[in-house]
Amino acid sequence: MNKGYRIFSIILSILTAAATGFFLYQIITLNVLPAPLLICIIAVIVLIVLILLLLLLFMAKRSFSRIVVSVLTVLICAIVAFGGFNIYKTGNMIYNITTPQGKVANTISVIALKDSKIKDLRDLRDKKVGVLNTLDRVGTDKCLEEIANDNVTITQTGFDGLNAEVAALYDHSVDAVILNEARRGSVADNEQYMNFDEETKVVYQTVYYTDVAQGSAKKVTDITEQPFTVLISGSDSRNGFAEAGRSDVNMVATVNPKTHTVLLTSVPRDYYVTTQCDEGYGCAQGQLDKLTHTGLHGVETTKKTIENLLGIEINYTLRVNFNSVVNLVNALGGIDVFVPEGYAVPSFWTNPDYGVTEGENHLDGEGALAFARERYAYTEGDFQRVKNQQTVLMAIAQKAMSPSVIVNYSRLMDALGGALETDLSDDEIQKLIQNQIDNGGSWNFITTTLDGTGSTEFCAELGDSAYVTIPNEESVQAARNQIQEVLEGKPVTEGAPEAQSEQPAEQPQEETPAVEDQMVVEEPAVQEDIYYGEDQTYYDPNAVDPGYGY
Repeated sequence: MNKGYRIFSIILSILTAAATGFFLYQIITLNVLPAPLLICIIAVIVLIVLILLLLLLFMAKRSFSRIVVSVLTVLICAIVAFGGFNIYKTGNMIYNITTPQGKVANTISVIALKDSKIKDLRDLRDKKVGVLNTLDRVGTDKCLEEIANDNVTITQTGFDGLNAEVAALYDHSVDAVILNEARRGSVADNEQYMNFDEETKVVYQTVYYTDVAQGSAKKVTDITEQPFTVLISGSDSRNGFAEAGRSDVNMVATVNPKTHTVLLTSVPRDYYVTTQCDEGYGCAQGQLDKLTHTGLHGVETTKKTIENLLGIEINYTLRVNFNSVVNLVNALGGIDVFVPEGYAVPSFWTNPDYGVTEGENHLDGEGALAFARERYAYTEGDFQRVKNQQTVLMAIAQKAMSPSVIVNYSRLMDALGGALETDLSDDEIQKLIQNQIDNGGSWNFITTTLDGTGSTEFCAELGDSAYVTIPNEESVQAARNQIQEVLEGKPVTEGAPEAQSEQPAEQPQEETPAVEDQMVVEEPAVQEDIYYGEDQTYYDPNAVDPGYGY
């Protein structure tokens, strides 16, 4: 045997054996394949590799056979190495989403107008600084303490509400304001201050850390046999899960693994609800506020508030960082969404560079985020935004299960690890995957959205009036009934006010799908207090109060 070929075959054999060992270790560690299938895969891989190595080292004598065996061995080595790496990324992703951060960063900023002469902390000396009297007092006091420790003396001006504090900055009643960065989105939601980020600057910042709120997950005994509920909460935090933020997406997924049914019940972010939280969470316990503000005190507060609203027990939580949705959608190569007739938007308010037309639309990450956040372009306001969010999440799920994801699989796993966080254990996720692989079968997805009417009411968290959605009790009761039906394995009845069935994409339009493949989408009634202006800009005549949009 040629000496050069001998050395090459030995090196290739070692690499192939190492890659195979790495692959087998990762697939066993991931623990998502049923035992019979796992054993079969291991046996086949080992047999193929052994045969190739025997041929490579001892049996290939002629040049042609050596070339063929060498090419096949290189190919198998590349396949198992690639497979092992992707399985490793999958396991790492599951670990990341099931292992919450130990601390939550709370960022408190001193903010001045862009054209202000104030550039840093020293320039604040003897200046008027606006502070909130009751909201975010822990963070405000920490910021004031640090300012004082730097021998900078300021004059404090207290405000009872966020609106009043920001208005004072704009009319120059104060030179700067102290603001929790988690509330920046609430400021920008106000049409009057929609360019707040561009019109202001941060001149000083302090960061303090609090422990992650560890709620008591009410786990089911066997997640593959028993029905369970998951709160899907979408945060608007800018720095992922390490920072507090409003809960702008609120869905309750009711899952019955026996009937293969998933009910997605969406609660509008502006829903006017009674806040519920455990002592020490710092929320406005027992007071009325819009649902989105509960997220400022952690997902556990949002969870308890929705449990109280729907009269249910939520077993798990899944947090979605919608700012990470951009990376996730891009990793998938974009997503496709269908826009019904009459819902085309040439240019989104949230991102004028993007819009959608009637029919099928292919969206990249920025476009998907803008589509999921838009509400001003629709007469239904936040109700349509909720539907768009459901559409985006389902489009992501559909694309993630397509064969095309293999091209950017590693990137997708990284994006998922940054976009999701759950108190489902890695063992429970593995069991769900095992069960699906073992038993197969399609899932029946049903979506519904709670209904309500627009109003302007006092919000405890703001200390001021703001635009809210008053719950429609019939809609709430219908949602309670539907959730109970899924939990009990019964057929889901249509809720108030009306529902319509959609055919799944794979079904021909002329065919009537089977009951188990239908998707039921409830259409909330259009609110009469929401209008288009002459410029096609959404506005609410009941929300002339400065608190609109918070």
